[in-house]
Amino acid sequence: MEINLAEIERLIGVVERYGLTELTISEEDVTISIIAEPAAAAMVPEAVPAFYEMHAAPATRPHSEQEKNRIRIESPMAGVFYRASSPDVPPLIEVGDHIEVGHPIGIIEAMKVFTEIPSEVSGTVVEIPAANGQLVRAGDTLVVLEIEKG
Repeated sequence: MEINLAEIERLIGVVERYGLTELTISEEDVTISIIAEPAAAAMVPEAVPAFYEMHAAPATRPHSEQEKNRIRIESPMAGVFYRASSPDVPPLIEVGDHIEVGHPIGIIEAMKVFTEIPSEVSGTVVEIPAANGQLVRAGDTLVVLEIEKG
């Protein structure tokens, strides 16, 4: 495995952002351990519940005041967004598709773990702002749905 400084810096950011005390990654014959300083470890009681709450499910909220019938589906975590489960299959959704609750809208890869992101609402896909292979952060808009006014 080739050691990539940018990847190590990203992992350090993950440790700091979520108040982890230690993170160990092993691949092939290389193991990288990042151990937080005591000041960072003191944040763990507050950071851990927030981390799990943030990763529980994708967030949805109105797209704008003028478009109350549009909902943004946001990324529940940081990682690389993929529109399909592999490069040789069609995307999970396209603009114009009508999807139901639970329909997968994409996949996010974080630290070599692939997480399917389901829709929490039914509606028609009107926009897919997140590009395939794009690095997204928690809260970034992945998909915009138009829901029926009721």
